[in-house]
Amino acid sequence: MDKKSSTMSHVAIVVILGLVLLQSAECRKIQEAVTYSAIACRKHSALLTDFGAVGDGKILNTKAFKAAVDKLSQYASDGGAQLIVPPGKWLTGSFNLTSHFTLFLHKDAVILASQEESQWPLLPPLPSYGQGRDAPGGRFSSLIFGTNLTDVVITGNNGTIDGQGAPWWDKFEKGLLNVTRPYLLEILFSNQIQISNLTFTNSPSWHIHPVYSSNITIQGITILAPVEVPNTDGINPDSCSQTRIEDCYIVSGDDCIAVKSGWDNYGIKFGMPMEHLVIRRLTCISPKSATVALGSEMSGGIRDVRVEDVTAINTESSIRIKTAVGRGAYVKDIFVRRMTLSTMKYVFWMTGAYGSHPSEGFDPKALPVIQNINYRDIVAKNVTHPGQLDGIANDPFKGICISNATITLTAKPKKVLWNCTDVEGITSNVTPKPCALLPEQQKPINCAFPEDKLAIEGVKLMTCSAASA
Repeated sequence: MDKKSSTMSHVAIVVILGLVLLQSAECRKIQEAVTYSAIACRKHSALLTDFGAVGDGKILNTKAFKAAVDKLSQYASDGGAQLIVPPGKWLTGSFNLTSHFTLFLHKDAVILASQEESQWPLLPPLPSYGQGRDAPGGRFSSLIFGTNLTDVVITGNNGTIDGQGAPWWDKFEKGLLNVTRPYLLEILFSNQIQISNLTFTNSPSWHIHPVYSSNITIQGITILAPVEVPNTDGINPDSCSQTRIEDCYIVSGDDCIAVKSGWDNYGIKFGMPMEHLVIRRLTCISPKSATVALGSEMSGGIRDVRVEDVTAINTESSIRIKTAVGRGAYVKDIFVRRMTLSTMKYVFWMTGAYGSHPSEGFDPKALPVIQNINYRDIVAKNVTHPGQLDGIANDPFKGICISNATITLTAKPKKVLWNCTDVEGITSNVTPKPCALLPEQQKPINCAFPEDKLAIEGVKLMTCSAASA
């Protein structure tokens, strides 16, 4: 072989080796990427570590989170951006999100909330509440916060957001706070929001609070809180429209899901209802509260709520309606089916005397309207009290329908199995026999459940990818 041929052979070998190495690198890159489903994929991407973050659980990374979101917000009009949180423990204070943005937590990534109050900015009360829920003052910002946003995804490969709430719980119990404890995630005045495939745990108060927003998808969320800690609600959709909550597992010291829309005269004045909500495939454990609560803050109105395929274990009640004189507005067009309940204090629970008010200035003439409440296809075992339904004098709860409900009692049930006052409705194929105010129909019926789909149920998710660290 001449010198020229030998040189060309060496060049060919180098080129081939280069192509092999390049292909190997590309294959490795593809193998390391994680795919996920989202309402939108992003053109740009960055790792939290690109902004100096350290995942040792000790170094504070608030500045890194803020710098990352600020930098990536520049791509909002150019395909959007995602911030990838790699495995590690990332201690941080409160930070804000931006539009056309994805926050992605890898498996074994934990965002740890700082326990220093200085890391939580103070905010004014929500306009539909007039004051904080814990105290008359304002409130601390949530750990992850956003307002006036469009197209935001908070998701992951089952990463964790840990509120480290124990010091907050202690201060609350001792009456040491004059403002409301922070939540883990709060989104205000926003549209097209997805929260999925994450674990939220140990919030100082509520875990997830979308408020004054629309087109919200919450899927595959696990929420874990000590059952003895008050107000650690799981998911609280509040004055929102078109919301889908599905495939969630919640253990809570308060309501697993609480549906809200403002408080007394503040909520009446603000006038934004909670409407068009579907909840399905929920598993709840809450020994001191409800699987799904409607109220008690419902002064903007709650309507068109659809709940199906729910499991509750060792929980105080299933679907609980809470309201009071002074709330005004309405809870109406509520549809529930296919609940499986085990070890419950109540199956059906409604009260018109839930007496917390933001001030003494509430209007005693503002009476709530509770009507068209439908339950069907329910199996409940080990129940202490099948029904406690108490409306309001001269303002009865109307249009209650219960069908195909089989309730097995605990060894020591209440002597009076059904307590009903100021309610009107019907039942069909319900055992034990309900109260006289809910008479059995001579012909079997099925209580209503809508056949149409909400617009939010038609939202299609895309397959996106997030690179590994």
